[in-house]
Amino acid sequence: MFRTALIAGALLISGTAFAGAEPVGNRVDVNGMKMYYEVSGEGEPLVVLHGAYMNIPSMGAIIPKLAETHKVYAIELQGHGRTNDIDRPITYPNLADDVAAFMDAVDLKKADVFGYSMGAAAGLQLAIRHPEKVNKLAAASVGYDAEGWQPEFKAFIPQMTVEMFVGMPFAEDYRKLAANPDGFPDLVKKLIQLEKEPMAWEADVKALKAPVLVIAGDADVATLEHTLALFRLLGGGAMGDMGKPLAASCLAILPATSHTAVINQTDLLYAFIEPFLKGETPKGMFQ
Repeated sequence: MFRTALIAGALLISGTAFAGAEPVGNRVDVNGMKMYYEVSGEGEPLVVLHGAYMNIPSMGAIIPKLAETHKVYAIELQGHGRTNDIDRPITYPNLADDVAAFMDAVDLKKADVFGYSMGAAAGLQLAIRHPEKVNKLAAASVGYDAEGWQPEFKAFIPQMTVEMFVGMPFAEDYRKLAANPDGFPDLVKKLIQLEKEPMAWEADVKALKAPVLVIAGDADVATLEHTLALFRLLGGGAMGDMGKPLAASCLAILPATSHTAVINQTDLLYAFIEPFLKGETPKGMFQ
């Protein structure tokens, strides 16, 4: 959920078009919005949720890669991409409720979910608020408590201003897709406020029943300690090979990877996500 100047480079890199079958785009009425989404691939359903200031194209190659083995429903969230903004704050519970309403609107009773950054936090809240909707959740670059952010990022949040973002390259990219090309400053205001929203979900995360794959870069916006604490809340971290089943949730740390570089690690992401969704685990010598 790191939404600063660093994300500009990631958006420019991952915004490249990729070869493959053309996804089918559509809009559906969701909580007062015309929510844009694209469907691609065949297989078990997988809902994909992008990060802040992003859209479907800026998620890069991971969507077409996942569509090789899944029927992917890629959503553009409130005020992002081709989905219009509405007179409502952007909060993680609101985004989660939007995803649940979207699933109802397209007759998707239950699905796996992959979210990155803001989308990963929305995915966590979806699993918390609408557990009947989520089979498994792959959450990249996420946290459950604002105290878990890196000290540099916590110090930076109070300094965020609209002016800081409107001159960035992705501000111009926003205009190319947006329902309201002049709406970027209002979106920035809401996303800055999102960074200041209270975030203390420990009890809710600990109560989750859906398996979660926690993915993080080793130089991500959340500290490694926080990421490990999240994994332990989900039941992970115990020793294997002792006659007990492994935890249903998993942890993956990407080496030499910052927050904005996580989404560009397509092959690594797929190598972690696909076995997790299939329920495949490496076999030990005692199995």
